[in-house]
Amino acid sequence: MVELMDRGRVAALADERLDWRFKAVPAAAWGLTAAEWLAGSPTLDDLGTPLVTLDAGALDHNLATMAAYCAEAGVGLAPHGKTTMAPVLWQRQLDAGADAVTLANLPQVRVGRAFGLRRIHLANALLDPAGLRWLAAELAADPEFRFSCWVDSVRSVELMAQALRGAPAPVDVCVELGAPGGRTGCRTVDEAVEVGRAVAAADGLRLVGVSGYEGALAHDASVGSLGAVAGYLRELGSLYRRLDDRFDPTAEQIWVTAGGSAYFDTVVEELGAVVGGRGRLVLRSGAYLAHDDGFYRGISPLARGGGKGFRSALHGWLRVVSRPEPGLALLDGGKRDLSFDEGLPEPQLVRGRGPSGGRITALNDQHAFLRDAEVQVGEVVRVGLSHPCTVFDKWSLLPVLDSADAELPRVVDLVRTYF
Repeated sequence: MVELMDRGRVAALADERLDWRFKAVPAAAWGLTAAEWLAGSPTLDDLGTPLVTLDAGALDHNLATMAAYCAEAGVGLAPHGKTTMAPVLWQRQLDAGADAVTLANLPQVRVGRAFGLRRIHLANALLDPAGLRWLAAELAADPEFRFSCWVDSVRSVELMAQALRGAPAPVDVCVELGAPGGRTGCRTVDEAVEVGRAVAAADGLRLVGVSGYEGALAHDASVGSLGAVAGYLRELGSLYRRLDDRFDPTAEQIWVTAGGSAYFDTVVEELGAVVGGRGRLVLRSGAYLAHDDGFYRGISPLARGGGKGFRSALHGWLRVVSRPEPGLALLDGGKRDLSFDEGLPEPQLVRGRGPSGGRITALNDQHAFLRDAEVQVGEVVRVGLSHPCTVFDKWSLLPVLDSADAELPRVVDLVRTYF
């Protein structure tokens, strides 16, 4: 059985020395390796603020829940690794049954290869000539390395073929279908079929599937939004059928891939029965692992279906540093620490005292405006966060707590990110 990541390189993260580069760890940890510091059984009280942590129990729950969903639905999963950019979490997702890790650009692919990642799906076009030559060399040097990327125009096919002329290994390509007003991708199935035929005829490329991102077409779970998503997915299924005789005959599998963290149930419903033979329906959900207390809490298919939903693994911990006027408290974390693009942080509790009440109405770079909460200067407020994709990139190291709900949470791991 092929190891999909280099476990030794991932395990070696425990030997990294902690220092001032990591804002989540205290000065008392500087000079120690991550493993040495964890061996001292640190707790949340040993950490400063502002801080963002992960919850070990929630991570375990979310991994198991998504794996069970995919197994029951009979679909694959290539989780979007850009959400966390954390090799230790990618390894856990692969161990839970993921087919591959999806990434978003060439620098992220290089991070994956640095940790021996052997199954990479790039949910993007790759047209950089130097990058394509580097990739072809990686494929030639490692026979177990599998890579695929997207293309949405004949011009892109021509540029890729030109850059790969004489390359030692071909590059696998999926034709991307988009929609008017969406992001990238061919705007019609006819256009996508033309691109697929160009890929099949090009030297240095193999046509191995069709791809798309339905999340660009909707932002809520209204009837109209779900209908738009379903209609788009039916078009993607039509593209797959029309390109059936053009897919590379040497490809192990033909991928039909879609599915972020908001509408993966609709992907299964619309495409599950379409894919057959060598075909494999592969979801790319990424935010499910950390989930959130905002956007995904409200739109996740498992929450909408009333089933066994995901749990938020992300929490912010902010200290009250000022009460300058009645009804207003300033906390010591802001846009440089917390996500805010899909909703402001949600105050949840005051450490050692219970529910906090109130609401956060604005963030500056380093401060949060908490209004109408009974809090005192010096107290620490736990906040829920919305949209994990814009939290992880603010922290190069995230402590993992045994339970964010415990009276005195213990730090049981550290997650290193690479953005």
